[in-house]
Amino acid sequence: MGVSRRSVIATSIAGAAATALPLAAAGTAEAASPPGDVVGKVTVGYQGWFACIGDGAPINGWWHYSPNWSQSPAPGACSITCWPDMRDFTRGYRSNFANLGNGQPANLFSSYDQQTVDTHFRWMQQNGCDTAALQRFNPFGGEGPTRDAMAAKVRQSAEAFGRKFYIMYDVTWWLNMQSEIKTDWTTKMSAYTASPAYARQNGKPVVCIWGFGFNDDGRPFQPAACLDVINWFKNQGCYVIGGVPTHWRLGTDDSRPGFLDVYHAFNMISPWMVGRISDNNGADWFYQNRVLPDLADLNARGIDYQPCVIPGDLAAGHRRHGELMWRQFYNHTRAGVPSVYISMFDEFNEGNQIAKTAESAAFQPTNSGMRALDEDGTPCSADYYLRLTNDGGRMLKGQVALTATRFTPTFPTGPDSTAPSVPGNLRVTGTTDTTVALAWDASTDNVGVAGYRVSRVAGSGSTVVGTTGTLAFTVTGLTASTAYQFTVAAYDAAGNASGASNTVSVTTSAPPNNNTNLAQGRPTAESSHTQVYGSGNTVDGNPDTYWESANNAFPQWLQVDLGSAVATKRIVLTLPPPSAWSTRTQTLSVTGSTDGSSFTTIVGSAGYTFNPATGNTVTIAFPSTSTVRYLRLNFTANTGWPAGQISEFRVYNG
Repeated sequence: MGVSRRSVIATSIAGAAATALPLAAAGTAEAASPPGDVVGKVTVGYQGWFACIGDGAPINGWWHYSPNWSQSPAPGACSITCWPDMRDFTRGYRSNFANLGNGQPANLFSSYDQQTVDTHFRWMQQNGCDTAALQRFNPFGGEGPTRDAMAAKVRQSAEAFGRKFYIMYDVTWWLNMQSEIKTDWTTKMSAYTASPAYARQNGKPVVCIWGFGFNDDGRPFQPAACLDVINWFKNQGCYVIGGVPTHWRLGTDDSRPGFLDVYHAFNMISPWMVGRISDNNGADWFYQNRVLPDLADLNARGIDYQPCVIPGDLAAGHRRHGELMWRQFYNHTRAGVPSVYISMFDEFNEGNQIAKTAESAAFQPTNSGMRALDEDGTPCSADYYLRLTNDGGRMLKGQVALTATRFTPTFPTGPDSTAPSVPGNLRVTGTTDTTVALAWDASTDNVGVAGYRVSRVAGSGSTVVGTTGTLAFTVTGLTASTAYQFTVAAYDAAGNASGASNTVSVTTSAPPNNNTNLAQGRPTAESSHTQVYGSGNTVDGNPDTYWESANNAFPQWLQVDLGSAVATKRIVLTLPPPSAWSTRTQTLSVTGSTDGSSFTTIVGSAGYTFNPATGNTVTIAFPSTSTVRYLRLNFTANTGWPAGQISEFRVYNG
């Protein structure tokens, strides 16, 4: 089980924080970088680390729910300190707690269920959470396969709900971090930067490293090793955020001395705050003594700043129905801070989650002994801290006036009679002879968008052809070479519906020609490449240009995006034909996917010989027709060179 971040050394000024100090007004700070996917945005930390026996996760246990992962959580044997509100989840897993106060079974969600991640990202979409930082602890142990799967699930949900995400490496107890973090990025995580949902700042993919410089046994790294890792990621073209100790600038308390050069090497600094404050006096002390001086230090060096906002430890009674969280939003806004990091979205272990939480005893087990959101006598809806985050983010961005008075109602007021806004930018993202893939921009709603209805327009009327909770839909069962028109409308849980979007016109493709190379000119992706030998060379029609992966770094992969799900029956792989390319055998497998996240094996790993005498060409016939959008070649060996190599990657449906 990962170590709780609260286990870091306690701050020595905790007592001093209880005394209010005079507040110094600050002028508007100058941002070091222009707005992007993290600067000027509200980012939420996303654990995604809850699993249950029976959910299909590789870890096969009550991951982060129970001290003994083989046993269902129960009173006295439970790792969470607050109970999640389960009303929006379609699947739950029975704990050994008594029923809820309302008589419902005491079920818990699994992060491994895609519906769970979709629900979380829908809440983010509805409540102004722009970007999610996906926590990634040491992936080289037993948790690795489950964490790998969670990255794919987060990508799918971020793309579906119009949110951004990035990888946040937590180096806690990752003692071989210096080399392994580079391997993990190169062989696995860098591939996610190809997603349109992957966060970028200043045009660069964002990576966060959390834990350098903390003064505890779980992060014993020396400054030179930390600088090496930061500079390595920068050399990969990344924008690097540092999740750093609270007292990083002073090198005291939770920060080791001698790390200031490490901290200043980051593109953005994000100091930790969980466990540091418990009331408004503490929030004001940190504003005066840490936020303002930190901001001045970083602005002078052109480094971006992303302070934490915490809702407070619900289990310890710190929240005060939102007063503590609002005070931080107010302080950061008047300081001129452009960006914040919410700690955390789903951290039920430490009680500092903003995700929907049991609002009263009716929604938590009768024998849990846990606090609900009404613990201080003020009723709050399950989504209160999501709505509070939305309002605080609007204040931070200048969309509402600065005010020290929390204005988010503890419950949504009155019946919902407001329709969602009209979905924007309906567009066609792919066609086949029988399908049309559509996508659109998210609608907004005063309470929340429940879903979207896709309609086919014919003459003066229209017919609903499907509904979805995401921002994309594929219409099936169409006729080849036929013109169609479509619109989309949003609806909310109260039944209010928006007007129709713009109308798109599209003609389905002609029936397929079995001799057409479906990959020609299509987008590609790769695990890595050397020098100028990028993956785009494999679909340019020129057999003399080629892709070559990073050397001496198997496994590697090469992928083509066919634009939409199509029937595929064989692939043809080539190397440049000149005899200078000696005969070689490459060991590879073929996998396919319809969503770019979950891949299944089409052809298992085998050795394929490329011989210049026969054109350096290999044909791989599939055992059966595979309908996929993405085809990926996975390389594990090459007898002629220590890298994957392909000059043409051709795909056929016959």
